[in-house]
Amino acid sequence: MHPNHRLAVGVLAGAIVGVTASLSLNVFAFKQTPDETELPLEQLQKFTEVYARIKQDYVETPDSKEMINNAIRGMLTGLDPHSDYLDEESFKELQVGTSGEFGGLGIEVGMEDGFVKVISPIDDTPAQKAGLMTGDLIIRLDEAPVKGMTLNDAVKMMRGQPGTKIDLLIVREGKDKPFKVTLTRDVIKVQSVKSRMLEPGYGYVRISSFQAKTTDALIEALNKLKADNKQNLRGIILDLRNNPGGVLNAAVGVSDAFLNDGKIVYTEGRVEDAKMEYNANAGDELDGAPIVVLVNQGSASASEIVSGALQDHKRAIIVGQKTFGKGSVQTVLPLDEKTALKLTTARYFTPSGRSIQAEGIKPDIEVKPLKVSADNQAADEDIAPLSEADFNKHLSNPNKKPEEASNPVKPDESAPDTSSTAPAAVPTENDSAAAIVKKGEAKDKSLAAEDSQLFEALNILKGMDLVLNKAKPATPAASNTPAAESKPL
Repeated sequence: MHPNHRLAVGVLAGAIVGVTASLSLNVFAFKQTPDETELPLEQLQKFTEVYARIKQDYVETPDSKEMINNAIRGMLTGLDPHSDYLDEESFKELQVGTSGEFGGLGIEVGMEDGFVKVISPIDDTPAQKAGLMTGDLIIRLDEAPVKGMTLNDAVKMMRGQPGTKIDLLIVREGKDKPFKVTLTRDVIKVQSVKSRMLEPGYGYVRISSFQAKTTDALIEALNKLKADNKQNLRGIILDLRNNPGGVLNAAVGVSDAFLNDGKIVYTEGRVEDAKMEYNANAGDELDGAPIVVLVNQGSASASEIVSGALQDHKRAIIVGQKTFGKGSVQTVLPLDEKTALKLTTARYFTPSGRSIQAEGIKPDIEVKPLKVSADNQAADEDIAPLSEADFNKHLSNPNKKPEEASNPVKPDESAPDTSSTAPAAVPTENDSAAAIVKKGEAKDKSLAAEDSQLFEALNILKGMDLVLNKAKPATPAASNTPAAESKPL
């Protein structure tokens, strides 16, 4: 090797050793064994040798700063699918994204085997309106193949000026060949919470993502529903389908809104600061009225915290499909004012000690979405949805319990038993769409056709309300307590 290159290698190795030692002292300040603190000098020497060879022999003169950034990014993406290096632009995008407004297509994505996979489309965005689905594989952006791109590079291509178009080439299980979707970029303003009355007494709250102000928006929505109903609600449906997660504190706040006490979630990691526990404060916004939580394979992370907490406390019935299974916590560790590490630092656990990582939340009552179009093929029924467990290098589940033990509430043991208490209009998976419409009243026809899972959830909620009111002692006639009033279902 040329003397100048040896000098450069020696200086770089010294810099790496110094930076690594600093990180091990300042960032990862936990009790370590000698093996954990020992620097792999042989590997560092190999790294500097590769760096010098690239600088000397690569066909074009490479940018040293970009090389080091790529090396850092490679270290992080090699750990798990969620750790990453945030350069200046990515760091800004993360801060903007959690505030609830950003530019782009409106999809939560991850990287798998060099391709971009859709985790969840965001409500009322170009991606959702175009019909993109959880599990879709994006293999081409305009004319550029995705293979070989980093996730950040792909995201940069998908973002752009509002009003401009981009072509996505999509591979979807059950489809014979890739198909193209043309999307028009827009300013994505995510309205975290939406609500409406489904029927007198029964409210609907949709949380599309967990942002800094989600808890306040939820309480405001509940108060509006109560005002619209002119009395306390008899129950609500909390819709967390295709909610990719977001801010941990928002998930804790949403759970706390429906619990009076007890543990909500706790985390365990190697760093002492990663070991946290969150508990509920007194005060239930619904005063004990029943809750049905709707989930599906696109419900991830913070959505699973809320679902798991309400399920473990038997505060809600979870309805729908098994969730995504992202039970890890990412911490943003700033390196300076412009860059940061997004590092997986802990796993989170439900109040009963269940780890959701690569397992997901199993619903108390499984309800698959009904396919009402005539051209659906039977093969589509067997398509397995994307989940955390499908990602390469995903964290393992530390519980390692048998499947039947991973969820203490079995579907046939959930309370109440809707097979005997739900109204006769509750459809089964074998019912046709036409049969459901015939069973429902006229006002339910549009709901059954529009959203079969929500239609079933409403019937389950009515059954829960019926059981709850029957179990309550009779109230004197002079009392004006809204919960004691009875109305025909």
